[in-house]
Amino acid sequence: MDLDKLMSKHLTRYFDPSRTIPEETLQQILRFLRSTPTSTNIQPNHFYVIATPEGKRQLADNLGERFQDNSPKILNSSHTIILTTRAHLPESHVEAVFGKERADGRFPDPAKHELWESMTRDFLDLRNFGYKDVNHWMEKQTYLVMGLTMMAAAELGVEAMPLEGFDPTTVDKAFKIRETGHATTVLLALGYPDPKKQYSNPISRFDTDELFTFV
Repeated sequence: MDLDKLMSKHLTRYFDPSRTIPEETLQQILRFLRSTPTSTNIQPNHFYVIATPEGKRQLADNLGERFQDNSPKILNSSHTIILTTRAHLPESHVEAVFGKERADGRFPDPAKHELWESMTRDFLDLRNFGYKDVNHWMEKQTYLVMGLTMMAAAELGVEAMPLEGFDPTTVDKAFKIRETGHATTVLLALGYPDPKKQYSNPISRFDTDELFTFV
């Protein structure tokens, strides 16, 4: 990974609508997305991969009245991913996570697996009843997943644009997302930049001495 190149680039704001991500590259991104870590391996997400012109139009038309300026970004992207997060954390989901871990042999030693499940439940109880922030905590996992996926896309030569400018209520309704127990958290548009609309000016960040404290 060329870190110097990443550190000097702007996020793309305009996609080239004539270019489509090759299927093999898309599948690499989706395999990476599936593999991204979440706290306690809770995996609170479901992802809607918007690939067809009809799907992109449906999403663009339902961003909400205030956010129609973002419609071209969706329409010109190669693909856009709707990253959703569980609205609640039911026992059935926790058991599904544990069941998959057992089936995959994550902890070959049964005693270690029992300890892991006990520790996970204690932590989830803390989020539910102590901090009372389980929804916010799960959304943090979604942003972690998105950030890592953006890095993977860059490694594959694909531009990734995060979008928070949308009305989650209308997006959820358009794709019947809340019926699944999830809600839209953020959008990630993928594609290739429009060469006529790329930023060439320097990035602007605070200086090192303002950002880091060494102890």
